[in-house]
Amino acid sequence: MASSFYSNAQHVDFESVLGMDDPGMVSMFEALVASGLRGFLGCLAVVYEAALVDFFENASVRSGVVISTVGGQLVEISEELFAESFELPVVGLGDLSEIPKDAIFDARSIVSLSGEPINLSGRKNQLKMPFFLLCDIVAKAISVKAGSFNAITVEKFSLITAVVCKIKMNWAKYLFSILKKMVSAGSKQAKGFAIQISLVLATFPTLELGESSEFPASKILSKKTVLRFVSINDRDGAEEVTGAAKKKAVSKKRPAADVGAAVPKKKRSFKKKSISSMELVEVAEEAIPIQQVAEPLDVEESRCSSADAVDLIIQ
Repeated sequence: MASSFYSNAQHVDFESVLGMDDPGMVSMFEALVASGLRGFLGCLAVVYEAALVDFFENASVRSGVVISTVGGQLVEISEELFAESFELPVVGLGDLSEIPKDAIFDARSIVSLSGEPINLSGRKNQLKMPFFLLCDIVAKAISVKAGSFNAITVEKFSLITAVVCKIKMNWAKYLFSILKKMVSAGSKQAKGFAIQISLVLATFPTLELGESSEFPASKILSKKTVLRFVSINDRDGAEEVTGAAKKKAVSKKRPAADVGAAVPKKKRSFKKKSISSMELVEVAEEAIPIQQVAEPLDVEESRCSSADAVDLIIQ
């Protein structure tokens, strides 16, 4: 089913979100526009499902070009065609590993909810809400990674840094490299870019694409869906913090059973003597009344009594 290619996708209605009354959110979306990603993330939200299934079933990479057949017709998508279709920047860094370390260091504090540099192996609830959403966008619409979307990874945070710190990226090269991974045999890259591939296929005049279907409104970030996103994640975040606090409070008090288990019992040991088993039985039977003392002995008296008892046994 073609829907599996965009089950986790997100798209952006820039006209709607740039008119929000939330300065933080508006600033984040303006940063996406300034990065040159508006044409890619905000293109016409239409999917040609039959053509999309055909494309992925038959696609491969040859000489750096993505080749496939759709409806029995050959299709070639080059990096240049991909860049032109979405007006993507072609100048700048083409690899995330080239992003300056000092920019990543600065971004760790800029996006932090607490003000302290975030942990790059932590979860996205460390982030202020606009960057919490940005983390979702880069994961689902740009890097298209399968797995947990709550975890922060080096790749996700590098993409966030590129947007937040306004680093010039060759988005044409980077995004096209992801498309090539999607169609390469043995690659673990999840398949996506459903809207973008549909738009590129529509530029081939001789292709029969079949009926188009609208992209699900729930997956398009508009003023309405962003407000809903904030409401849900604010609530979930509060519940998570409250749950963690309760768990911590409970863990401070050790259950009674644990206290007993934590204190090891001392075993009385005797020096080895050549005493027969019958003599040991007699001694044990005679030693029972010693334990039935009306008042507890203090430490020194207890030590002395124990020593006397040992002497008696030896005699």
